[in-house]
Parts: sequence; structure tokens; C-alpha cells
Amino acid sequence: MLELRPTCEHCNVALPPDSRAARICSYECTFCAHCAETLLLGVCPNCGGGFTPRPIRPARNWRGDNHLGHDPASTKVKHRPVDLEAHARFAAELKLVPPHDR
Repeated sequence: MLELRPTCEHCNVALPPDSRAARICSYECTFCAHCAETLLLGVCPNCGGGFTPRPIRPARNWRGDNHLGHDPASTKVKHRPVDLEAHARFAAELKLVPPHDR
């Protein structure tokens, strides 16, 4: 089950379950769109993968108890600000490689 983390790992801005600004990598590292695209250059600082918009879990039970009421978003904050200078060195080559080829 996808863990819907409540904040950006870098800047700690709130990312509620219905946020269109949430970005995740394949390991569910969670960042806001601004940090993911502008500061992190589309490269996850934890794994080197790319980012994609985080899916929005339905708030309403449309079918089979697959909704926020049954599977709520996480409340555990993972605030781990990225060392942007070190990340720039790490991402220098990776940002030139499309995420599907990394």
C-alpha cells in the first residue's frame, strides 16, 4: 500500500492526501513539486530515481473499502533536508539521463 506521507522531506511543506503538488520516487520518497523540480532537478536524493505525481487516494468509498477512511494517509513526518550542494554534484550527470534509463 502506498504510504501517503504528510510533508515534503526537504522543506516540510504540508502535502495532504489530495495534494496535486506531491511528487514521489519509486521508493515513496516524498517531495513537493517545487523542491522535486527546481531544487532537486528531478533526481531523488535518496536513490537517484525520478519523480512522478503522487496518486490521490479516493476520499469516498466507491468500491471495496479502497478509500482514505479505510486506508488513511500517514501522519509520520520524514523531514530530512537535502544538502543542496552535495545533491547538485550527485545530480549533475543523472539529471541528463531520463528517469526510465537510470
